[in-house]
Parts: sequence; C-alpha cells; structure tokens
Amino acid sequence: MNVIETLEKEEADRLLSLRKIPEFQPGDTVRVNVRIKEGDRERVQAYEGVCIARGGQGINESFTVRKISFGEGVERLFPVMSPMIESIEVKRRGVVRRAKLYYLRDRRGKSARIAERAMGARAETPEPEASDA
Repeated sequence: MNVIETLEKEEADRLLSLRKIPEFQPGDTVRVNVRIKEGDRERVQAYEGVCIARGGQGINESFTVRKISFGEGVERLFPVMSPMIESIEVKRRGVVRRAKLYYLRDRRGKSARIAERAMGARAETPEPEASDA
C-alpha cells in the first residue's frame, strides 16, 4: 500500500467515525438530506429517490439517486463522504439483479417499479419445549 492509499484510508476512517452511513445498494429507495447554501443562509433539503448506481471505493465512493420530479426524471450524483450530506436514510429495500439500474431511465409507470425486499433478519421460530406431564 502506497502513501496515497494510506492517507485515503485514514481520511475515510475519520469521516466514517463522524457520521453513520447505512448499508444500501442499487434498488433501494433512499432519502439524502443535503445542506443547501443560499446566500449567507444554510438549510437542509431532502432528496428522495431510487439508488440506481454505486461506484468507486473508499473516499472516492459515490452513488446516483434518481427521482421523478413534476413528471421529469432527475438524477443526482452524491459522493458518500461529502460534507454537504447531513444524513442518509434507507426507506425501502429493493430486489434487483443488477449493479447498475440505468434501464430505469427508459421506463415509466408500472414497469419502473422495483419489488420490495424484507428488511431485517429472519426471525427464528422457537422450538416447543418438552413437558414432563
């Protein structure tokens, strides 16, 4: 590992200790709370849509979120480690079989839907206890 990789790993570890980034993958519906600066004021704006791609690694990792706004498809690329991102929330988990969901750009309505995957771990069924009666 060279010096640049070492510095990038240390910086990524430092940024991950400052804020929690949830596990998500393409197909998941996410809400990204982004800091918006308007003049001398700063506010937080939510951007909610389907994650259609993730790329890069470490400090250079990014993800693309697509949403439909007023009937028009809008995509936005976010660096995972960006200081402009306040938080990321996973709203729905999607069942997909690809890493890049660029085919959603050509789809409208029902064909653009992604099936939901169950959140959480499987609940194990307790075994019945044998009674001595």
